[in-house]
Amino acid sequence: MLWTMVLTYPLMSAVQLVSGEIGRVTGCGLAKNLGDILPRWTVLTLVALLFVANTINIGANLAAMGAAAQLSTGAPALPFTIGFAVISVTLQMFISYATYARYLKWLTLVLLAYVAVLFVADVDWLAAAKGLVMPSFPLNGDSFTVIVAILGTTISPYLLFWQSSQEVEEIEQDPQAKALVRAPDGANREIRRIRLDTFVGMAVSNVVALAIITSTAATLHRFHERAGSAKLVAGTTQRCSMPMKRWMPI
Repeated sequence: MLWTMVLTYPLMSAVQLVSGEIGRVTGCGLAKNLGDILPRWTVLTLVALLFVANTINIGANLAAMGAAAQLSTGAPALPFTIGFAVISVTLQMFISYATYARYLKWLTLVLLAYVAVLFVADVDWLAAAKGLVMPSFPLNGDSFTVIVAILGTTISPYLLFWQSSQEVEEIEQDPQAKALVRAPDGANREIRRIRLDTFVGMAVSNVVALAIITSTAATLHRFHERAGSAKLVAGTTQRCSMPMKRWMPI
């Protein structure tokens, strides 16, 4: 499925770029701009669908965090899941955007752990290179489910709304910043910034995604395991990392 990352990069970049420019030019989020040109019921329906999709997505992420905490401590996962949810909501409500964003940017470095796995797992690099440029998958329900999942999480409506809202937040945090519709003199500079941020950000995102797919193929797929639970994934990963012990000092 590595080829999907090549396919989604230009699509992701395009939708993120358009959304970011809409927010920076108008000084309003995507929902407000949609409300100016579409019937109210249409916008409310779209926002409702987005709310449902985001709730499911966030719930899955929180559950995964709870399962990871359970593996580390041995305690039940549910209290951790609830605790993570409360902490996240509290931070968003009481911490300023500038402070919150600054720490989150540094925390994204954790994603490089997926890249590090590639140097530990036994990766078939020839097969990986082939899968990157030559689409090949069985025509069955599992394959189409994975493809839909990849497209749904990479080109997600949430990202469109988030990108435009982020530009609005940047304007509101800077007293000298104005929407480009009111201050067109800075349009070239801001559009270049948005393009650089989008192209580089989406490239890094897809590199991490490539690392995730490759490391999963080299671990779970190698042992013919299905990712049914966090515990199963951890156990399989542990077996794959056994050769790494000879490089450790203890």
